[in-house]
Amino acid sequence: MTEETRNSEPQDDPALSVVGPGDGETIVLGTTRMRVLEDGSHTGHRLAIAESVLAPRTQGPPQHRHAQHDEGFYVLSGTVRFTVGNDDYDATAGTLVMVPPGTPHTFANPTDQPAVMLSTFTPDLYVQYFRDLQAVFADGRPLTRQANIDAMSRYATEPATGFA
Repeated sequence: MTEETRNSEPQDDPALSVVGPGDGETIVLGTTRMRVLEDGSHTGHRLAIAESVLAPRTQGPPQHRHAQHDEGFYVLSGTVRFTVGNDDYDATAGTLVMVPPGTPHTFANPTDQPAVMLSTFTPDLYVQYFRDLQAVFADGRPLTRQANIDAMSRYATEPATGFA
């Protein structure tokens, strides 16, 4: 039995993870504040979950594709515009958007009100991407399109070219 197999089997006394309202790792990326609720360390790296607050008129990342993970977005409040290829979808509170591997996508808050969404990453691969972006800001470097693309490439993600 491999270590991975052992970790994915039910445990006699699994460790419970509870993250309270003020808990979790906070990552600030310009006008977006992310709170990592689960980074994969309690799920055998099968799932990560984050809450993000997008300030009004926040632009998202360049449209991109993930090769190795699904990404889910559940809008808790406000409106988040998802662009998938050439199509825009305005998702309001209560809307779930699931993005499978290979699907070009991005998101933004086009409104004058904050938007809050819960994101899932299966597996947890992409959480470190956000930590890498925060390091760019912390070092005083600008988050250029190229710096963003370079960070994406470390996590099986690439720009989705050919879309507006």
